[in-house]
Amino acid sequence: MGSKKRFYPEEIKLEVIEMKLSGDYTNAEIMEIHQIKSVTQIKRWMQWYQKDELHRLAQGVGKQYAYEKKLSEVEELRKKVLYYEIKEELMGKYQELERGWSRPSS
Repeated sequence: MGSKKRFYPEEIKLEVIEMKLSGDYTNAEIMEIHQIKSVTQIKRWMQWYQKDELHRLAQGVGKQYAYEKKLSEVEELRKKVLYYEIKEELMGKYQELERGWSRPSS
């Protein structure tokens, strides 16, 4: 029996990246929540995020990615908006955690 490749929507990939960046979840927890079969998948998505290659998250299953063309201005702006949305959400979570740290314990 051959292995079946699983398709993960771009939204799930972004959520996995957010979960990983938050530091609140282990790889095992993320894999269980999203039914991801291999930790390598998470690592690959994180590499794409770190290399600012978020456009690759839309790539289909088993497709060789050929990203030769330059992004259109609209695509570039979408990518930037997504980056800043993720950044803003993570900063909000961090500030929420930070407020908890500065509270004196009773």
